[in-house]
Amino acid sequence: MTYSERPQAVRATITDAPPCFAAERTLRFSDCDPSGIAYFPSLLNLLVGVVEEMFLARGIPWADLIRTRRIGCPTVRMDLNFRNPGHFGDRLTFHVRILAVKRSSLVLEHDIRHDDLLLWTATQTIVATSLDTHKAIAWPDDIRTALR
Repeated sequence: MTYSERPQAVRATITDAPPCFAAERTLRFSDCDPSGIAYFPSLLNLLVGVVEEMFLARGIPWADLIRTRRIGCPTVRMDLNFRNPGHFGDRLTFHVRILAVKRSSLVLEHDIRHDDLLLWTATQTIVATSLDTHKAIAWPDDIRTALR
């Protein structure tokens, strides 16, 4: 099979829970290698933007977290499973599910599709940190509530 041929759509996801957030992105020329296949660091960059938008949709703008509240949200773990390649021009749908909100961490599950074709999945752990001490801190109550 060549890269230009598409396999049958895959309906598998990590969990059956409905996504709490969805966003779309188009794979641009700058997101792909010379053959037109999505370059995985670019995919991760798109994912970070989607997570930032998910926080904003829950009333938690990252600009306020960083500038005013001095809270960082670094990713400390990311498990990826690439199933099918994305191609230049594909319209990707990112589905995000919140699996757990812990004392200082947040576990997210992502599935990324082009139409009904599952391209890749990710499980991501984000930790709330003080931007002054660079140590983990408990999520403030308002953020914990918004994430639940």
